[in-house]
Amino acid sequence: MSTSDLFETLDPPQRLLMGPGPINAYPRVHQAISASLIGQYDPVMTGYMNQVQSLYRGVFETNNQQTLLVNGTARSGIEAVLVSVLQPGDKVLIPVIGRFGHLLCEIAKRVGAQVKTIDIEWGEVCSPEQVEKAIKAFQPKLFATVQGDTSTTMNQPLAEIGEICQRHGVLFYCDATASIAGNELKIDEWHLDAVSVGLQKCLGGPSGSAPITLSDRCAEVINRRKHIEAGIRAAHHVEGCDAMIQSNYFDLAMIMDYWGPERLNHHTESTSMLYAARECARLFLEEGVDKVIARHQQAGDAMASGLQAMGLTLFGNQQYKMNNVVGVYIPQGIDGDKVRQQLQQRFGIEIGTSFGPLHGKVWRIGTMGYNARQDCVLTTLVALESILLKYKVKVSSGQAVLAAMAHYRD
Repeated sequence: MSTSDLFETLDPPQRLLMGPGPINAYPRVHQAISASLIGQYDPVMTGYMNQVQSLYRGVFETNNQQTLLVNGTARSGIEAVLVSVLQPGDKVLIPVIGRFGHLLCEIAKRVGAQVKTIDIEWGEVCSPEQVEKAIKAFQPKLFATVQGDTSTTMNQPLAEIGEICQRHGVLFYCDATASIAGNELKIDEWHLDAVSVGLQKCLGGPSGSAPITLSDRCAEVINRRKHIEAGIRAAHHVEGCDAMIQSNYFDLAMIMDYWGPERLNHHTESTSMLYAARECARLFLEEGVDKVIARHQQAGDAMASGLQAMGLTLFGNQQYKMNNVVGVYIPQGIDGDKVRQQLQQRFGIEIGTSFGPLHGKVWRIGTMGYNARQDCVLTTLVALESILLKYKVKVSSGQAVLAAMAHYRD
């Protein structure tokens, strides 16, 4: 291969990522990623792993011992939980409030589980009454839901559902990738047994690491399927009594042993992503849970007010809107994708379209992590208004920024 075939040195354009994720990472996270690599059993590295576990107990607001990272994107965390908890034939109940409810169904079906859905109109959420009725009729092993589904921008209430699951002896799992750090999430108080997330939304990091936390009850279910690889098995190791987990990489019983005191070898920890996850948690806890959520709510409300003042219509039941992503109908008569392209080309700003029945009908605009700031909100509103005026859409000129600014002190 000649040097002319090696492509150019990496120099990606500067973008303001105001879509539903990923977003621009905090500068300190970029710094952390660039730190020196060390071996996975270096005592400094294992010390960092212990720190990450402690930090994410704070992020998750839980006392769960089994709080750790799965190496991979947010979807790896989802798959690790579902493949480790569900055996072929197990029943799982899943409310579908958007695209990512369908994803939970997809993964559970691949595991061989019996899947029953509660189908909800996109833009609405599932009620506790619907959940209890379905649990009584179906009697699942696991109830699995998405908290914040960015495809619809809706935030599924969880508090009452946790009590229902506990009363009926059902394990309760939640994918909170898009909602954590921007919306309230009380894992212990709401009786959640398993939660998986990613870094690339409100936690303000890159995609590539999936923090998870497991209740003792959930960890016990998983450990009943424990299998130790022949190459590392010792006389004191005890195999589980249930069917072996059908994935090696996503086997949470083995991953828990890797993160546990024995440090039983499983994979090579993704050092740079551990650094990133550690710094995301430090930033979150330094600012404080309540302050971070309030900042996301302020930015999200400012964006929503600005869009409405411009003359646009918000999508979905606003009573249940996520703090950190707003859906807005694309004005009639214009090509939504062309507007997005113009925003990117002229202003370097990215916003999102949507999926399935909402594709071409709705834009999704995020205010997350490092971008949950007044300047990001105002810049995005000015840019969007300018492009809409270019396409001769009737908007209330200048009102969007004024409405958004009203959410911030002078």
